[in-house]
Amino acid sequence: MSAQMHQSPAQSSNAWLKTYYYLRFAVSAAWVAAAFTVAKNSPPLAAVMLVAYPLWDALANYLDAQRSGGLGRNRSQLLNFVVSIVTAIAVAIALGYSMNAVLAVYGVWAAFSGVFQLLTAVRRWKTNGAQWAMILSGAQSALAGLFFVKMAGGAEAIGIANVAPYAAFGAFYFLVSAVWLSVSEMLRRSPQAAR
Repeated sequence: MSAQMHQSPAQSSNAWLKTYYYLRFAVSAAWVAAAFTVAKNSPPLAAVMLVAYPLWDALANYLDAQRSGGLGRNRSQLLNFVVSIVTAIAVAIALGYSMNAVLAVYGVWAAFSGVFQLLTAVRRWKTNGAQWAMILSGAQSALAGLFFVKMAGGAEAIGIANVAPYAAFGAFYFLVSAVWLSVSEMLRRSPQAAR
């Protein structure tokens, strides 16, 4: 029998989460790198990236929910999916007004998606463990959203570089969660290997 057949549902779920968190880290890190370099001086590219980021979040939530019963069984991810789609549309519209309007939209999205991420992590704590970083990430996202809304009302010049630190913190928390799951898995396997 293969090792796959010996995996419990929790182990299979953790294997998926580990892959998912590494993927979320990689995409967010690439987005941040592009935001601080090429997109900073290219408004058309920045506009595409600002619309694409919530779309990617919607797709990621959809893919993750599909691994555990679909959006119907994962209400917090369903809400996150819907809010992210609406945000992408709102960002596309806000780009026609100003970057301040875009930042305000991002602020509202960060607040809502942070709460939904936190709820998803709390729900997963019982079955998967290692969700403390996702809980912190969700809480910080909600707070960052309030900061974005306040900042959007100011006179400061706004650009994609103002959004990039938010994505960078998200990337950091996804990496921490992926590494935590990887280390936990290695620690669980080492006593079995010693037998």
